[in-house]
Amino acid sequence: AMRARMALRLAEIKCEIREVRLSNKPDHMLEVSPKGTVPILILEDKVIDESIDIVNWVIKSSNIFSNTLNSDQRDLTESLIKKFDDDFKYHLDRYKYATRYKNADSDVHKAECLKILIHLEAIASENKWIFGGKLSKLDISILPFIRQFRIANPEWFDSLRQIQKIKKILKNYLDSEDFKKIMLKYDEWELGSDPVYFP
Repeated sequence: AMRARMALRLAEIKCEIREVRLSNKPDHMLEVSPKGTVPILILEDKVIDESIDIVNWVIKSSNIFSNTLNSDQRDLTESLIKKFDDDFKYHLDRYKYATRYKNADSDVHKAECLKILIHLEAIASENKWIFGGKLSKLDISILPFIRQFRIANPEWFDSLRQIQKIKKILKNYLDSEDFKKIMLKYDEWELGSDPVYFP
């Protein structure tokens, strides 16, 4: 849900936020999105229940990123987001939660994640963000996954020499005011709760 929140914050699109526990999914949540995952964005005319689709809807609704990327960078953005959503996330889950998966070798999946990050390192700029000095769709879409990878073993991650640019870009993200705002904790929503708004 982090990248969806970030997009909504950058666009200053105000919405009611309902914090839920996935171990206690409200009936209304399952009615609007039977697959029962978060985030879910309920609009007047449709329901969007994939985080990257929420990001794309926000970008279409409000130009939150200046059009400084060339066509190659735009194509690369889409292919890298797909790589992280499919491959990186697959290995990340089996690295962090190896006991949940039959015959999963945590070290093997950690190594596969690192391979993807080393590939990203070769692409990343020396500047503040992946494509330079301006935050882009790619940054907000994949940095939450890289953050999760670091959380699994911060000391090991911080000692890596092969991804110095990625570590710096991640730190810029974690230190940003926007990140701190999207990470605010909310009380769990219950039927009858007063509305709470984000951002």
